[in-house]
Amino acid sequence: MYGLLGEKLGHSFSKEIHESINDYKYDLIEVSKDDFDSFMTNRNFKAINVTIPYKEKVIPYLHYIDPKAKEIGAVNTIVNINNKLYGYNTDYLGLKKLILKNKIDFNNKKVLILGTGGTSKTAFVLSKDLGCMQVIKVSRRKSEETITYEEAKEKYNDANIIINTTPCGMYPNDD
Repeated sequence: MYGLLGEKLGHSFSKEIHESINDYKYDLIEVSKDDFDSFMTNRNFKAINVTIPYKEKVIPYLHYIDPKAKEIGAVNTIVNINNKLYGYNTDYLGLKKLILKNKIDFNNKKVLILGTGGTSKTAFVLSKDLGCMQVIKVSRRKSEETITYEEAKEKYNDANIIINTTPCGMYPNDD
């Protein structure tokens, strides 16, 4: 089985996209938090993509984690080879390609990252790798690693680049 692992996937077009460009069945695998451990322990899949809220939670189940995924602390692709799970972060490569294709220069820039999930970790590492001067994580709640949106507006309105990694705008709240 191939598919997308997540908690709520009614908004996803992954099935249509994968099945239109590949010759295999691709499922949307909605797994509740209560059933997550069982799903990962059983390993009844060939390869899966991983989305909210499991990009970080899959890591303890992996036999191997790609060095970049380990640095990021989030995995969005798992391959099952002989019942051993190998984790990767292809979001990093996709975001990097998007940034380079659009000729966005991060060198010595100030970057705001909105959100604190797995994708924000990817954006953080990539921003550093692309040479930004400063990366500030923004969240609804202040923490040791984040500032609030109010603080971002007051203190960092001179940011050069903003990366939105929140689910804001995702179905069903797409307004």
